[in-house]
Amino acid sequence: MQRLFRMRPMELACRSRQELYKWLEQTSIAGHKVAPHDSLFIEAGSDPILAHVHKRLQQHDFTGVALWSRDWFCETVAPRFFEGTVCAETPVYLGEYFRETLDHIVAAAEEARRGRFCLLGYPALSFGDPVDWHLDPLSGRRAPLAHWSHFDPPAPELVGDCKVVWELNRHQWLVHLGQAYHFTRDERYTWRFSVYVRDWLLANPSGMGINWASSLEVALRLISWCWALTMFRGAKTLAPELFEVMLNAIWIHASHVERYLSSYSSPNTHLTGEALGLLYAGIIFSDLRKGARWREQGIQILLEESERQILPDGTYFEQSTCYQRYTVEIYLHFLILAARNGIPIPPSLPQRVQRMCDVLLALRRPDGSMPQIGDADGGWLMPLSIRTPDDCRGIFSTAAALFHRSDYAWAAGGLAPETLWLLGPSAVRTFAMLSPAPPSESPSRVFQNGGYVVMRSTWEEDAHHLILDAGPLGCPISGAHGHADLLSIQCSVFGEPCIVDPGMSGYAAHHDWREFFRSSAAHSTVMIDRVSQATPEGPFAWKSRPQARLLRWRSTATYDLADAVHHGYCRLPDPVVHRRRVVFMKPRGWIVVDDLEGQAEHLVEVLFQFLPVPVILDQTGWARVHGGPHHELLVRTLAAIPLSAALHEGGLTPIQGWYSADYGQRRPAPLLSYSTVARLPLRVVTLLLPSKKASVRLPVVSLGAAEGSVLVELVFEDWQDTIEIGEQDIVHESKELCAPL
Repeated sequence: MQRLFRMRPMELACRSRQELYKWLEQTSIAGHKVAPHDSLFIEAGSDPILAHVHKRLQQHDFTGVALWSRDWFCETVAPRFFEGTVCAETPVYLGEYFRETLDHIVAAAEEARRGRFCLLGYPALSFGDPVDWHLDPLSGRRAPLAHWSHFDPPAPELVGDCKVVWELNRHQWLVHLGQAYHFTRDERYTWRFSVYVRDWLLANPSGMGINWASSLEVALRLISWCWALTMFRGAKTLAPELFEVMLNAIWIHASHVERYLSSYSSPNTHLTGEALGLLYAGIIFSDLRKGARWREQGIQILLEESERQILPDGTYFEQSTCYQRYTVEIYLHFLILAARNGIPIPPSLPQRVQRMCDVLLALRRPDGSMPQIGDADGGWLMPLSIRTPDDCRGIFSTAAALFHRSDYAWAAGGLAPETLWLLGPSAVRTFAMLSPAPPSESPSRVFQNGGYVVMRSTWEEDAHHLILDAGPLGCPISGAHGHADLLSIQCSVFGEPCIVDPGMSGYAAHHDWREFFRSSAAHSTVMIDRVSQATPEGPFAWKSRPQARLLRWRSTATYDLADAVHHGYCRLPDPVVHRRRVVFMKPRGWIVVDDLEGQAEHLVEVLFQFLPVPVILDQTGWARVHGGPHHELLVRTLAAIPLSAALHEGGLTPIQGWYSADYGQRRPAPLLSYSTVARLPLRVVTLLLPSKKASVRLPVVSLGAAEGSVLVELVFEDWQDTIEIGEQDIVHESKELCAPL
């Protein structure tokens, strides 16, 4: 009731209207009385272009209607859809430039043709023969065929993992069938495509079942159908009647999305993805009045949400690199379709999209992979090439060709097949005119709105790279996809990832793992009293939404300094404030200073989560992290009082020491902890020292303090470093030592 009173009039009206629609559908006053095979012609019957279609329907000339549907689609789609799908030269270029990629696509299409699907982090899933579109094969649960509102939200005990069910029903693998046909002209792909579509439509009546429960999933399926139907449009064995059936199905899907937009329930990538679906349908049906409305509605939402969801510095407001990548994909499709269809776009939108790409470019690790921050579901808007979730080369390639950016071309490492599908053969010439080069900006930079601090030695592949997360916990609405990772760090040395975000192995159907992977215990930060920085409230909400604040940032030729603080532990009976300073002594390594302000006694744990790589902890408290065959990272945490050092890997009681590279995957991975029980305030200093030599002799370390400064002295075999970290500046002295006789 309190939530009801907090709603604004527009939200209340929207939600009330949607509840009325649900009631009407469930009571069969609307929705199911309109048969799927003729709803397009009934709803759009007054449009002049359909006058002769109605005449044929009245004459029961269903063959004529089917032929008209095929001819109309084939004639209108070419100038409106993505150039790569309609250009006859595309298969030639694909064969010349991307033979290996095409082989992977054809292999995936063959698997799909045989009823085996690689979805998210799960290889070769089987949903039965024929495919059971409502089955979660992992749990064996099958969602009942009830009105979609009964699955809002889907209960895991009823449906299993709805994410897996939805991923199958996005039908993005149908596009792989279309790509395989586009290249091979093998009509077996056409036949299987027809069988799957007809089977799906029979098993999923409009509005019935779990596959209608998420408007985003409906929109993504609509988008897949537009791609697949375009790719198969010239197939000799594709019956004209299927064009009529699918055009009606796309019409029904768009009507459902329009009716149940996530304007207030999930105004994030759900809403922008749905708006893109409306734009797709609006372009397909732009000759019809309702299609024109969908087009304008999609455009308006995408423009408005770009101002709200994309922060001024280019960070996506949900604090997630996965969903930042999703959002870039959505807006690249929007911009390309807008250009193809003469839709005017304000200059501010391409600028925002480029700022989003700039963030990804800065966060990108030296080895080219994208670090995980926040939630990640492993999916793609349109997987035109088969990639791992951390591979953004296709996005950088398309952005390079679209915006004529040499730095994006450099990050892409060459033209990607996605760019050819989206922009056509002209992109090959555009890309060839670019001179790939790393960004001209400093390798180290800060994103004030998003709170990301990036410290990088160079733009080279063997660079050192660290990310400090000094931003809020997720978006302002619910923090849904954010993690309790305030002031956490990730680190690569000599180009190899080492200290990482743990990822996200599952959502609502994986409760214990869901809670672990988004907790502070899974991140490389400081944890107090074994309590997370924030308390979950369901799988996609938090009871409170603390945020970190960047106090100071300075970057020079010799060092970077980030100074940040968070108050997430001020909810404890004895409030604790955590301040973290990270200093990058270029290129020697990092010093991390954690100051914990409080008055009572607390358990303090400084945590570092690694990839599944060898980590050796010796009796002195030094850890050697072997990230490559010829180098290592030395880690040591010190304080004025003794600290206990321990390695945890693959623990279950409690869960600790795990890493997830993709949805549904998890592997044991070393977690290094330094802990103590002490009365606050307490200062803890951590050294992160890259070494080119494996098993190098450990340095001698001494700590000190003078008038509020932190003094660190490191004595190595052949040099000595003295670093004074003050409140305003850093003094670094380094001198070579005489080699021992």
